[in-house]
Amino acid sequence: MDPLSEVLTLLKPASFGFRGLDARGAWRLEFGATGGIKAFAVEAGTCWMTIEGGEPTRLGPGDMVLLPGRTAFRLFSSDGAEPIDAYPFFSSVPVGTVASLHGGGECFGVGGFFDFEGRHAASILDVLPSLIMIRAETTRAALGVLIGRLMKELREPQPGGALIAAHLAQSLLIEALRLHLADDSANGRGWLAGLRDRRIGSVLAAMHADPARAWTLVDLSRTAGMSRSSFAARFKQVVGEGALEYLTRWRMIVAADKLAQGRTTLAAVAPMVGYASESAFGMAFKRVLGQSPRQFVNHLGSGCAIGPG
Repeated sequence: MDPLSEVLTLLKPASFGFRGLDARGAWRLEFGATGGIKAFAVEAGTCWMTIEGGEPTRLGPGDMVLLPGRTAFRLFSSDGAEPIDAYPFFSSVPVGTVASLHGGGECFGVGGFFDFEGRHAASILDVLPSLIMIRAETTRAALGVLIGRLMKELREPQPGGALIAAHLAQSLLIEALRLHLADDSANGRGWLAGLRDRRIGSVLAAMHADPARAWTLVDLSRTAGMSRSSFAARFKQVVGEGALEYLTRWRMIVAADKLAQGRTTLAAVAPMVGYASESAFGMAFKRVLGQSPRQFVNHLGSGCAIGPG
């Protein structure tokens, strides 16, 4: 499985919701800081978006934005307009239908969210850029059909529609992330930026394909086709942490997921993620995830969250 598929699988997409927006005149919608990934695509007209602490970004027809993690933001035509709490505003209409502001007719878009139930969803999403912008020239053909079909399935439920809508929502998220990966002008740090870098992406693919291998910086730099020192510096610059630190953290996320499934033992998991002894594995697990593997297993039934190391 490729790294993007593996990460999304461990995120465990759980729920989603999409509605349309048809607005006119001066308006301003405020979105509080919630988890998951928020999304908004403009189909006609223009508006502005500002994330907490950022500068306004103009959105035009075909533009789409993804906002991972707990980031507050606002959409508006006029920043001086009376603020409206976006969540009760959109919740006032059924999923798949359109919420109207001032009669509509000037700016039309589709917005929604993706929620995840994976135990490590927050830590995985928090290292993504706070704003992922996908501009119109890449979105129209790739995303327009998916958005239209998803809205229709939500608006006009048919037998099997819930399953089709879930698949369409996941496909929309994957396609949007693919477009971001293909954008050479995109910036930011984290695992997604690493996948966009050809050399670092090849290393991430190798790590994910064989987490049990006793990787060294020399091995990883050879995979990247770089010198050891150049690779180490490049990986940290792009991903935001050292290559071996990333490898250890990924191993522990994989191990925790296997333990959470309840079909294996601590002794069996350790070699699956590159540890010859259960004690060495336990120390790494506690350092990265904040508790020992046994504590993690004991707490599974209580719903306790894992804290960072």
